[in-house]
Amino acid sequence: METLLDFYRTTGFATLSGGNWIMILVSFVFIYLAIAKDYEPLLLLPIGFGILFGNLVPTIPGMPLGFKDEGSVVQILYYGVYKGVYPPLIFLGIGAMTDFSTMLSNPRLVLLGAAAQVGIFVTLIGALWLGFSDKEAASIAIIGGADGPTAIFISSILAPSLLGAIAVAAYSYMALVPVIQPPIMRMLTSRKERLIRMKAPRQVSKQERILFPIGVFLICALIAPGSIPLLGMLCFGNLLKESCVTERLANTARNAMIDIVTILLGFCVGASTQAEYFLRPQSIFIFVLGALSFGLATAGGVLFAKFMNLFVKDKINPLIGAAGVSAVPDSARVAQMMGQREDPNNFLLMHAMAPNVSGVIGSAIAAGVLLGVFGNIQ
Repeated sequence: METLLDFYRTTGFATLSGGNWIMILVSFVFIYLAIAKDYEPLLLLPIGFGILFGNLVPTIPGMPLGFKDEGSVVQILYYGVYKGVYPPLIFLGIGAMTDFSTMLSNPRLVLLGAAAQVGIFVTLIGALWLGFSDKEAASIAIIGGADGPTAIFISSILAPSLLGAIAVAAYSYMALVPVIQPPIMRMLTSRKERLIRMKAPRQVSKQERILFPIGVFLICALIAPGSIPLLGMLCFGNLLKESCVTERLANTARNAMIDIVTILLGFCVGASTQAEYFLRPQSIFIFVLGALSFGLATAGGVLFAKFMNLFVKDKINPLIGAAGVSAVPDSARVAQMMGQREDPNNFLLMHAMAPNVSGVIGSAIAAGVLLGVFGNIQ
């Protein structure tokens, strides 16, 4: 009988709490959204199964299984999240698959990507007002960039205790871009503005495409050294692509490598959301502040496009301002979708990619600035 009792104590029936069951239901929601609704399945499915895994793993002395158990396999994999290893590798793959030509052909659209970062800094103030520490507020604010790897990178340095909640919030809002952004875009634009057609982008030379990642890295590294790990890998990946002499390396970076890292990152983030660490009032505040940050970022890009139209002859369709958040290419697709609802022959995707990719750079620079400001605070 004692042997049977000892066995029972090692089963999930004896160790699972009510909080664990709540998180298991959350995992089912993520998996449902990924499979049935096709909401960012490459992100939500690994995270959803990771949540299921993390909340089913029992805490048993002498049996290292969970991400908090010294020497467990999951803890070793989670090292890449905790130490910020995976996000730069994601950026390497993003750089190898990104075409900056549309941004180079119309440089003024870079300002839309910069304007969308307003959500980060407004949310920073809100998080400080709610009582979060400087480092925690900086980590929460970066959710507004809709850039999961950047949110994980800065959280792993400034607020490791909040990393799970921040990562899940960031990836959740990235997945819900087609749900969150359209109402804000419709509210802030008129039908006349949504019908604006923009001129076709000019042809960008190979020399421009090669010099761009080198120049961007030089400038950004000097302005915000904290962004070097992310922007350095982004620019390196893009140089592999645009040089046309390392196609094998670029192909590996944008396919096999980024897929592997995405699987590990999503699974480990999900596994870190054990109920005892995740179900806290702080997590609710993080999700609310993240939604506020994302909404403000979307509105900032749209409103700044309308502001620019007051001074430019060639009008900008304000819908592409919403693409200034870093959710590549989903927010650009939303701008295209919204434009074609009004005019099926209005193709905004190429134009929207300019603020979209500049938003990736903008969020990485914002993270570097926050690291520079708050990184040395004790």
